[in-house]
Amino acid sequence: MKLAIASLLFASAAAFAPAPVNKAATALNVNELEIGATAPLGVYDPLGWLDNEPESFERRRAVERKHGRVCMAAVVGNIVHNNHIVFDGYLSPSSDLKFSDVPTGVDGIRAIPASGLFQILLFFGLVELAWMPASKYDGDYGVGYFGTNLDPEVKIRKLNVELNNGRAAMLGILGNMVVECATGETMYEQYAAGHVTAF
Repeated sequence: MKLAIASLLFASAAAFAPAPVNKAATALNVNELEIGATAPLGVYDPLGWLDNEPESFERRRAVERKHGRVCMAAVVGNIVHNNHIVFDGYLSPSSDLKFSDVPTGVDGIRAIPASGLFQILLFFGLVELAWMPASKYDGDYGVGYFGTNLDPEVKIRKLNVELNNGRAAMLGILGNMVVECATGETMYEQYAAGHVTAF
């Protein structure tokens, strides 16, 4: 029995061993594995996908980059809306729905009419297919960094920061939604009631 437990512990510890680094060059002529690899984990690959499916790494990195960008916008939008900063005017004039009528938090999506949700999905579908296609794996969509081209070393640093901030935003927005669904309170209500503590 002790041998079985020891072998299981050893096998599970092997999942966290550093994966061998395969070179996957991008348009920046940099190892894509170096971008986003931060201490203490380095290249975190507990499922061994870099060994088993190295050809799909670029696609997974592109999806991670895109989801990170969406989640960063979601976190900022959530913070802004929870502080009751809203647009003036109507979200849906035909439904007599003002922006200020949309509740904060997860329940806000239920207030949007079905035709509005369809328009949002259609817009993002067009963006995905026409302007920012998924086949463009390097994440550079030709718009530059606020209209300027960066030095390659600065660009690598900014891509690294973007990936790590995107990872934090993915965890942040997911955690915010889970806590909101579990407690029934929006982020603003939790802070106002003092339910957010360090411990």
